[in-house]
Amino acid sequence: MSAISRFESVGPGPRRERRTTNPFATRWVRPGAIRHYFADGMNAAALVEKLKQNQWRGAIIGPHGSGKSTLLVSLGPLIESAGRRVRMSSLHDRQRDFPAEFARAIRGNDGSILPTILVVDGYEQLGWQARRQLRTICRRNDCGLLVTAHRESAAGELPILYRTQASLEIVQYLINHELPSHGGLIEPRDVAAAFEAHRGNVRETLFALYDLFERRRHAGRPSARS
Repeated sequence: MSAISRFESVGPGPRRERRTTNPFATRWVRPGAIRHYFADGMNAAALVEKLKQNQWRGAIIGPHGSGKSTLLVSLGPLIESAGRRVRMSSLHDRQRDFPAEFARAIRGNDGSILPTILVVDGYEQLGWQARRQLRTICRRNDCGLLVTAHRESAAGELPILYRTQASLEIVQYLINHELPSHGGLIEPRDVAAAFEAHRGNVRETLFALYDLFERRRHAGRPSARS
């Protein structure tokens, strides 16, 4: 059995679009528009159960472009089905301070009776004091906290729930089965070259293939071998 056959997918199914559609456009590859795959026996339901067992506190760790954001979006509906109101926020580069929106989400000022879980993508952007403050406030207000980070050390006292990984096999599978057809303009060797050039960053690999697809399409090349 190949590794790819062991993956569990979460999210929308394959797309069938016109040949002229660039399959690497943001609309197709953004978190929530593309599936997340588990290649190691884990699945989304088991991951949410693990989060629950850890009092709704945990971290997802992985390198740039390895699917952390996509995984968070996939988990959101399952967390809500388990009885937690999800409030998600993405932090930008060098966003060191504690955002005011976090405090509002934690206190649940919208009148909801459901307990909240704050989901923070890019947790390590916060300074260590801000991360510590956030963990403390969440704990005192019975608010869950699920974060992503590139380094395990950034998680602090949060338990590590899952480590994302990227591989060329995953990228090839996404292109062949989950994205609109590239009409023969992209070859496996192109994918391999982009993946290597971007050091295993899936997101950057797909961005690079977007540019390659556009160049070949506008040059009127029916295939990569032409």
